[in-house]
Amino acid sequence: MHAAARFSLLAALAAGCSGRAPVAPAPVQREIACPVAPAPAARPNIVLIFADDLGFGELGCYGQTKIATPHIDRLAGEGARFTQFYTAAPVCAPARSALLTGQHLGHTPNRDNSEVQPEGQGPLPEGTRTLAHDLKSVGYATACIGKWGLGFVGSTGDPNAMGFDLFFGYNCQRQAWSYYPTHLWRNAEKVVLEGNDPKGHAPTGRSETTYACDLLLAEATAFIERSKDGPFYLAYQSPLPHLALQMPPEVLARYEGRFEETPYVGGKGYTPHPTPRAAYAAMISRLDAEVGAIRAALEKAGVADNTLIFLTSDNGPTHDVGGVDTVFFDSTAGLRGRKGSVYEGGVRVPGIACWPGRIPADRTIDTPAWTVDFRATFGALAGVPTQPTDGVDLVPLLLEGRAPDRAFLYWPFPGYGGQEAVRSGDWKIVRAGLRQRKAAAADLEGWQLFNLARDPNETTDLAAAHPEIVDRLAAIAAREYVPSERFPLR
Repeated sequence: MHAAARFSLLAALAAGCSGRAPVAPAPVQREIACPVAPAPAARPNIVLIFADDLGFGELGCYGQTKIATPHIDRLAGEGARFTQFYTAAPVCAPARSALLTGQHLGHTPNRDNSEVQPEGQGPLPEGTRTLAHDLKSVGYATACIGKWGLGFVGSTGDPNAMGFDLFFGYNCQRQAWSYYPTHLWRNAEKVVLEGNDPKGHAPTGRSETTYACDLLLAEATAFIERSKDGPFYLAYQSPLPHLALQMPPEVLARYEGRFEETPYVGGKGYTPHPTPRAAYAAMISRLDAEVGAIRAALEKAGVADNTLIFLTSDNGPTHDVGGVDTVFFDSTAGLRGRKGSVYEGGVRVPGIACWPGRIPADRTIDTPAWTVDFRATFGALAGVPTQPTDGVDLVPLLLEGRAPDRAFLYWPFPGYGGQEAVRSGDWKIVRAGLRQRKAAAADLEGWQLFNLARDPNETTDLAAAHPEIVDRLAAIAAREYVPSERFPLR
């Protein structure tokens, strides 16, 4: 039976893709400490919704006007919306490695994408301690559902070896280029999806019967129901809205005819599509509908009031390949750069936290934070003994508006020619082309300097005017970077 027939999402999809105007962004409010701190609650369930290539400007609550995202906008309205939330890396695998380990890109084991054959990515090393291990050690049921990319089945980086009781989804990032794959994985079991063409996302001759996201969502809601006596941790690592442009007809229909279109003819392994703008908008609205369905599952299980939901993305929106038009959708809200770049458009992403009755509603948080903080934050909520990480505990910020003491954020990314960036306060330095220049760690040449408070789009280089600031931030980069034989920066 077709997955969509077994696991009905029609109500959520109808709301998520109805074409209603997106909710306008909430007025900016600086964090203000609550006059009375909320009473302690039982250890919360934690749901992390980790989208794939979702841009900073692609949600209604971040100013998007062409794509309807009512469920995510509601999540922001009932919780907190970060205006300066970051991923740890501008591409998939290292962003996930840093999130799990709580280590920035100068310390975490996997610092770039690395493919292995026949299926999978280079594994996290044996003995790597993760957020999932921490939570499991204090009694949490743990599940990762969606996209993995940190070690092939049976390797040292297998999801089960990294602390997850249950994994269901795509082990390999490249397999996730198709929403109609030949198979998914449930732990070490290959789950064959009957009726999907063996060529996956090939331009011709494919058969699209079983839409993988239906199965992922059904598995997530079933895990919530099974684990409702809690506590549990669900990492819902959706492949949406990453390419290829593929969407069930009933979802695509919500946007067809709404935009002027130029058919995408395919290439670079991606599926052609006659209405690429409609397809991309539908993919984001489908993600939005899944957020609504997960919240409905929490309500049905009776655990919504004691569940923290945090929604973010692994990196910024993709380049304009595969039919995606990020200029048309203003996918970075004007920020410079895209996926693969350590400029703001590649690393600044949506960040939304909701915990009914605990996180004040309709709140905007301007304090910088990032995915490296999740291990410390979720561990503090769960009662995990303090672990050494590069992140900070965001609980006081989320519940009481107290900003953490943080000196810097650091991105040393070996991909796309080798790049580095450091943010400290409102100042940020960036440099690229490290492989070509073979710059030494202590080399102070090539840095650009931006004041993000005045120039969030990084248009004006102030390095020549403030060499002392460049020197101070460059010293952080030299101190924090630990060389990696697998992923050399230079």
